[in-house]
Amino acid sequence: MAILAAFGSERPALNLGEIAAAVGMTKSSAQRCTHTLVRLGYLEREPRAGRWVLAPRVLTLAHAYLASHPLIEHATTHLIDLNQACGESVNLSEPDQTDMVFIARFPSHKRFFIHMPIGRRLPMYCTASGRAYLSALPPGEARRLLGASVLHSLTPHTITDSKQILRLIGAARELGYAWADQECYRGDLTIAAPVIGDDGRPVAAINISGPTSRWTLNQLRTKLAPLLLETARAASGRGASRLRG
Repeated sequence: MAILAAFGSERPALNLGEIAAAVGMTKSSAQRCTHTLVRLGYLEREPRAGRWVLAPRVLTLAHAYLASHPLIEHATTHLIDLNQACGESVNLSEPDQTDMVFIARFPSHKRFFIHMPIGRRLPMYCTASGRAYLSALPPGEARRLLGASVLHSLTPHTITDSKQILRLIGAARELGYAWADQECYRGDLTIAAPVIGDDGRPVAAINISGPTSRWTLNQLRTKLAPLLLETARAASGRGASRLRG
């Protein structure tokens, strides 16, 4: 699994030495593992380059997760309705350590320049979804998660001051939704609200993303926040629980 996780957009193909270094094992161990992964169908070898790449069968693991996820099943109709009502991209993401991971996406019907595939991870501290999720946690727990995050700039607009981030999380706690102004991608404005499970704890976040070519942040918040909050409430509750029954 560590070998499979070593591949990504920045490392789409790896040779044996790179695999061994990435996962901290010897070349002989890496060779045995890659041989097994090839036989199982999760890796393929590029004959000319002498490197390994992920095979399509890797997607079966992600598909099994998504297909069995009760929140996706429960929330999809509400997300589609929001997407059609606002005309912009709508996403559902859930927490994994200090990141938010996209598990459902309904793109804008208008031209939009950001490619955001399912499985994309973004830091909690500089995303509207992450701040929305943190705002629904007990304050001490939110501070601990923020403290465990590595705060660095992704764009010139990224806020990396922890006190300022905590103030934004506090504002989101009061208003019920969070926002981010081009902090992960230039030209991207985002608002997000938490999805609450039946135990009262946040389990995910729904966000609307709009480009600066069509919106100002104030317009996005004023016009679309009510729709966002309505959708988050509809997606919350018993249907949001990770485990059925």
